[in-house]
Amino acid sequence: MRNIKLTPPVVALLLAIGLFFLGGVLRPGFANVDQAVNIVRLAAFLGIIAAGQTLVIISGGEGIDLSVGAVVTLAAILVFRIVDKQNSMVLPALGVALLAGAGIGLVNGLGVTAVGIPPLVMTLGMAGVVQGIILVVTQGELIGGSAPIMATLIARPLIFGIPGVVIIWVVVGALMWLLLERTTYGKQLFAVGVNRTTARLSGVRVPVVVVATYTLSGLLAALGGFMVLGFTGSVFLNLGDRYLFPSIAAVVVGGTVLAGGAGSYFGTMSGALVLTLITSLLTALQLPEAFRLMILGVILLVLLSVYGRQRGLRQ
Repeated sequence: MRNIKLTPPVVALLLAIGLFFLGGVLRPGFANVDQAVNIVRLAAFLGIIAAGQTLVIISGGEGIDLSVGAVVTLAAILVFRIVDKQNSMVLPALGVALLAGAGIGLVNGLGVTAVGIPPLVMTLGMAGVVQGIILVVTQGELIGGSAPIMATLIARPLIFGIPGVVIIWVVVGALMWLLLERTTYGKQLFAVGVNRTTARLSGVRVPVVVVATYTLSGLLAALGGFMVLGFTGSVFLNLGDRYLFPSIAAVVVGGTVLAGGAGSYFGTMSGALVLTLITSLLTALQLPEAFRLMILGVILLVLLSVYGRQRGLRQ
């Protein structure tokens, strides 16, 4: 029998399964079908938002997108205002939100490539700009409403009791796999992450790939904002902030190398499940939020110390 290779994504998935059953031991009644469906549903929102973060981190160059939380909030608010409880306005509102997210990502990419601003500085600054745009758009008032069809398609079970957001997440996962494994962009993205000088000498248009990556990150964050609004039915001014830290952690837990050039979205999906399970388990144990945040922070620091050393691809 062949030995099963325990890659980081597989390890993360096994860890998620182990945590689920551990929860049943620590908290009787935790490990059941309904809870499993609910955990996957909650993980789907984080997984969709972390999709763009995965691309940015794979691209290397110390890339991490710190603007995703602000983009999630802006997208949700735009949809909230444009839809205003009308089903007929859902698609136009989604289009506006995706364009806004892609536009913000485009500016991030241009700032990193054309101006030479470090990714952390550029995306952090853009997060502040987006927060200012939110205040201008809302004028301090969150007027509008989520459409009924959004809750039907996103929050409620659609097929065999599976929530719509989980089905959408699976579709996003399939598209991400195709993008990374079966397109020229995907091959060039990994090449850029491994070594940008070598990629450029090999004919890869590195700035174009990097700009496209940040644009996709903004677009996927905006899609995440649309999904979160469909689930909650309401918005507030820091709606997306709670997804920023976990979106990075999910990518790291899933084994994507912080130095760039290696990783997968399957790993990010597994990482999102792990983080959601940890949060759900800590909540079930009735630990204060402060302790939950500290535990998540310790987990991320440990994983950063492990994966951050995997720089052999750059040599």
